[in-house]
Amino acid sequence: RAPHFARAAVLRRAGDLFTEHAGELRGWLVRESGSVPGKADFELHVAAQECYEAAALASRPAGQVLPSEAPRLSYTRRVPAGVVGVIAPFNAPLILAIRSVAPALALGNAVLLKPDPRTAVCGGLSLAAVLAEAGLPGDLLHVLPGGPGAGQALVADPRVPVISFTGSTAAGRSVGEAAGRHLKRAHLELGGNSALIVLEDADLDAVISTAAWGSFFHQGQICMTTGRHLVHRSLYEEYVERLAARADSLAVGDPHRAEVHLGPLIDAGQRDKVHALVGASTARGAKLAAGGTHDALFYRPTVLAGVDDATPAYAEEVFGPVAPVRPFADDEEAAALAAASSYGLSLGIVTRDAARGLDLAERIPTGIVHINDQTVNDEAVAPFGGVAASGTGARFGGDANLDAFTDLRWTTVRSDVAGYPF
Repeated sequence: RAPHFARAAVLRRAGDLFTEHAGELRGWLVRESGSVPGKADFELHVAAQECYEAAALASRPAGQVLPSEAPRLSYTRRVPAGVVGVIAPFNAPLILAIRSVAPALALGNAVLLKPDPRTAVCGGLSLAAVLAEAGLPGDLLHVLPGGPGAGQALVADPRVPVISFTGSTAAGRSVGEAAGRHLKRAHLELGGNSALIVLEDADLDAVISTAAWGSFFHQGQICMTTGRHLVHRSLYEEYVERLAARADSLAVGDPHRAEVHLGPLIDAGQRDKVHALVGASTARGAKLAAGGTHDALFYRPTVLAGVDDATPAYAEEVFGPVAPVRPFADDEEAAALAAASSYGLSLGIVTRDAARGLDLAERIPTGIVHINDQTVNDEAVAPFGGVAASGTGARFGGDANLDAFTDLRWTTVRSDVAGYPF
């Protein structure tokens, strides 16, 4: 019930606090989630921007005046949904929590946040501490670390009409099914197996950095990670050689104790999944051009050549630092290969002809497209979301947040009581 300017003030202060306490919060992101410091700083920057953008959202127009056939005032007004349940994952724990928490609070809701228990501090308790210090009234944000049982209870509870879920496609299907049974809205941002298309006119001196970042940033544990490198056959051999050399040059280790490019995978289960997909891929004929080994949770950046539709690490989302590379003959084949996925999150196209890149992108269904960039990008002002198995469409940024976290109420007002035939 706080007025919009009071909500905005809390969120502006929260944005400032993410910057003021960056050193302490960075330490938790590095130690708890395995982020390198640069990735942690990026999360803190985006978290602050999400708060500032949410603060602006609080004063957005709340509705419209409608024409009416009757002698009355008729209008719509956006009202808070009530309690918003936010289920956030481990990989970018701060961003993927705050981008739902901040707009939901800005629009007058209470929030129950369930972070992944592996990142319960940097993805949960740190947000609560920042918002409490910023002046958020008590009882509007609760943090509930827990496993699948906690998430299931949140989805089933009739007092929580909206669920904002970010996680795997398999878990998202379960959340969507349960939400449907309980007749509540579920906004699902799920997995991906995004393609980077490198056309024959690309500058390989420039593109290898882009390609390596797309697959190896944060150990490949990003939903937008470049999971498929589709390269024109005239560049293919050199591309594989250069990407493998870049992978071999990257330092892997503990980002809390050394300056490294890649930190650890989140846990042994994820490491074993990644390694099993790499092993199954080489067993089916893929060539290991780089990597494929690990020391504890530290997995070497890996490049696979000679992949096809049956290569597990090409066909599935790996969620690890693995770059499968496949050649194509022309734009038609590139479009067909990129579109031949159950996912539809992000797409990168590298070419000296931007118009050609845009034309090619029109043939490939994804929620996000980047021309002359890799697939991993995020900004607080931009809509974010995928299609098909990657989720239920854009639900972050501007009007998408209004739709996600409010209900649209129709109201009419008459000067006198209406009369009827009986």
